[in-house]
Amino acid sequence: MEVAAGAMSPLLHKLGELLVGEFNLEKRVRKGITSLETELALIHATLLKVAEVPPDQLDMDVKVWAGKVRDLSYDMEDAADSFMVRVEERSDGEQPTNMKNKVKNFLKKTTKLFGKGKALHQISDAIEEARDLAKELTDLRKRYKLEMHSTGVRANIDPRLLDMYKDVTEIVGIEEGRDKLVQRLTAGDEGSDHQVKTISIVGFGGLGKTTLAKAVYDRIKVNFDCGAFVSVSRSPDIKKVFKDILYQLDKDKFQNIHTTTRDEKLLIDELHEFLNDKRYLIVIDDIWDQKTWGVIKCALSRNGLGSRIITTTRNINVSEACCSSDADTVHRMKPLSDKESQMLFYKRIFHSETGCPHELQEISKGILKKCGGVPLAIITVASLLSSDEQIKSKDHWCNLMNSIGHGLTEGALVEDMKRILSFSYYDLPSHLKTCLLYLSIFPEDYEIERERLIWRWIAEGFIQYREREKSLFEIGESYFNELVNRSMIQPVHINCEDKARACRVHDMVLDLICSFSSEENFVTIWEAKGRRSIHDSLRKVRRLSLQNTSMAELSNPELGTTNMSQVRSFSLFMNEDVNPMPSLSPFQVLRVLDLEGCYLFGKQDKINLRHLGSLIHLRFLGLKGTRVGEHQMEVGRLHFLQTLDIRCTYMEELSPSVFRLRQLVRLCIDSCTKVLVGLGNLVSLEELGTMDVRHFSDDDFKELGNLTELRVLSISFSEEQNEEKHKALADSIGNMHKLQSLEFAGTTGRIDFIPGAWVPPPGLCKFTTGSKRFSTLPKWINPSSLPFLSYLWIRMDQVRGEHIQILGTLRALRFLCIQIKSDGLMEERAAIERGFMVTAYPRLRECRFLGFVSVPCMFPRGAMPMLRLLELWLRTLDIGSDLGMGHLPSLEQVSVGLVCKEASVEEVTKGETAVRLAAQEHPNRPTLHITRHDLEPLVEEELQRMNGTNE
Repeated sequence: MEVAAGAMSPLLHKLGELLVGEFNLEKRVRKGITSLETELALIHATLLKVAEVPPDQLDMDVKVWAGKVRDLSYDMEDAADSFMVRVEERSDGEQPTNMKNKVKNFLKKTTKLFGKGKALHQISDAIEEARDLAKELTDLRKRYKLEMHSTGVRANIDPRLLDMYKDVTEIVGIEEGRDKLVQRLTAGDEGSDHQVKTISIVGFGGLGKTTLAKAVYDRIKVNFDCGAFVSVSRSPDIKKVFKDILYQLDKDKFQNIHTTTRDEKLLIDELHEFLNDKRYLIVIDDIWDQKTWGVIKCALSRNGLGSRIITTTRNINVSEACCSSDADTVHRMKPLSDKESQMLFYKRIFHSETGCPHELQEISKGILKKCGGVPLAIITVASLLSSDEQIKSKDHWCNLMNSIGHGLTEGALVEDMKRILSFSYYDLPSHLKTCLLYLSIFPEDYEIERERLIWRWIAEGFIQYREREKSLFEIGESYFNELVNRSMIQPVHINCEDKARACRVHDMVLDLICSFSSEENFVTIWEAKGRRSIHDSLRKVRRLSLQNTSMAELSNPELGTTNMSQVRSFSLFMNEDVNPMPSLSPFQVLRVLDLEGCYLFGKQDKINLRHLGSLIHLRFLGLKGTRVGEHQMEVGRLHFLQTLDIRCTYMEELSPSVFRLRQLVRLCIDSCTKVLVGLGNLVSLEELGTMDVRHFSDDDFKELGNLTELRVLSISFSEEQNEEKHKALADSIGNMHKLQSLEFAGTTGRIDFIPGAWVPPPGLCKFTTGSKRFSTLPKWINPSSLPFLSYLWIRMDQVRGEHIQILGTLRALRFLCIQIKSDGLMEERAAIERGFMVTAYPRLRECRFLGFVSVPCMFPRGAMPMLRLLELWLRTLDIGSDLGMGHLPSLEQVSVGLVCKEASVEEVTKGETAVRLAAQEHPNRPTLHITRHDLEPLVEEELQRMNGTNE
């Protein structure tokens, strides 16, 4: 039902636009649209109530009726869009010098356009169909009393992810298993037993296999030369798995591994050679079959250096295949005990192990019994009961307990788990249900980039303006955050600002939403291996996702006979080069075309997008990583286009037709892509990056100031710009009052052209200089000019003590990296830096001092109370007995670069010992990483000899 409701929401918005816009509609048609809007609004209100009822509690008549509403909504939105496209195209063909006159002249020529021909028939038919549906609705309302199904208050949105995410993933009940596995994996390290050991963790989905493996990995990885943690999934791309392992083992050596073309044998040989002389720790997560493990195993060297391997799987046969020697161990995951289940449940809801009110204790025991000790089930139910940060009524708890069924302890584990997950799903507001179902488009274990997902939601019309002070993207972010807070998606790569860069969908949640999506005909999934969701050729395909398929499958007769004329979204996830690219001509109403990560080659290495210009409904065009080369795409007719992502496509020049796209909101390019005159026409842009302005004229820089809607800007430039251009650039950026993120990129050089009296955008939250640098701290970086600055990465020639004090007063700051020029006399630099004292920094989570040579005793008590990660450089000769780390109560990670110039072996070892001791004496026992810089050759040789002796 939520799909039908979600389909109608953008239609109602479109009808409103037709009525209030200057479309000069015929009176009879305007009256008909008003009538249609009224009827559909009533139907939409009912659908929202029906969507809260599980499908198995609804009569088939209701489902059929909702399907009719869904199809009507899609067809009507297509008709409205087609009309708007014709208005745009005819308007675009007029050439008055004044834009306002241009529109007026066109409107005069298109009087009663919507009252004639196909458009009139479509709207008239829709009005009659809506009236018929309204009559059916009246009957259904009487029969099923649909108005009674309402769940009341919805959850508030919490924009902060990190603390909540820590709550829902609190490690409860795995301490014993973790310690046991650590003991098994480290046994024999001191003796002569140096053979490779494998531990395979086995259990069904939701028991916490990956959580346990990660806890063990984090605990012991410091004892190994290198390590990697990679996921395989049900339909693995083995080459990608090998590349992921290589990249994690050595990110510097294999930084370009994902862009290389190598077959499995070459990757196996390279991996085997790299591991041959190293003691490694590798986790292979989520293996589904023995064949896959057999291939991966070939690449893992059995070098006799005490390496360790951890695997996780749902299949006991796979687990036993992973453990082929006597030294290997199969670890069977067990459900949580009653006590552990209660701890996890209470912590998630009441933030305390003993906070449950007396009247809810017995009910909670009944709920936990039905959860069967499965962490995923417990977290899901707890999220349902605490979604609005308030304890729900006893009746609500009782209803939930009675609805769960017989529970996981009485058989049918997977089905009961889906039932538990479905309760959390049905508690979602209608718009979040639609957004969650949309994630079924992505393959299993796929890392879904947050921004990519949100802009796709926007392109599909799932996000409508509801708050005037927020952009569509900001509303989309709140949707994303709420899905995380409700444990429906798993955040990935959470930064110090508590924002997740991406998300994943748990396997069991994915199974659930795929089944719902198939029932509702929301997404059609075509997969060469395993699941295929094209069941009924009579059903209209609305969103098509081709997953883990091959070029042979693209020519499959069944796929070829599928009608693509109603497809609104086409996503391609390929494991091989796409050659040739399928024709786009059948997609008549396509809104989203996402080919990210596919190598698309046609004749003469040019992408086959010759029909791209005919996709007049397109809102989202994702070509990142497709290597389209120099081919110029004709996108000027795509008047509705909002997102154009052509990063990593090797495109040398941006097509001039792009500058006709007045609704373009997001333009993602590489700095190597030349931007021509006309950028100032894109007045709707909110995100632009990374743009090189080296070819800009003075007027071009001034034109850049027209982009007053920008929230995100990444800009690259050289030092060769003259003073006038620098001034124009600074002025233009100053005009961007909505700017939140500003990044300077490009080659090294200074950016002192921004004057000290410059007034930055008031809402700036993120500022990074990249490889550029200031001579000193700009005067405009202060708490009054930048009250919301939370992320600062700045390079300078020199830093003084007062600069450290000023930065400490930026109360919103969560990330700070100060990088200074590493030349100059060591003693002079040390003398300047020796007096540094860090104060304040009340919210700082991550701090990096790079290029400094002396920062002893700089952390007094009370400074940086929330700091988790500290990276700094220390001159070995200046290290004293007290580094002040003990004054940082939240410290979790420390990385120290030792500047060892002119230091002896004894001084180097003494300095390292002092640093290690400071970390060991800290109450949190933070992880420590030490690197040496500027070692004297003889000292380096002696240290290597000593290390070899110790080994």
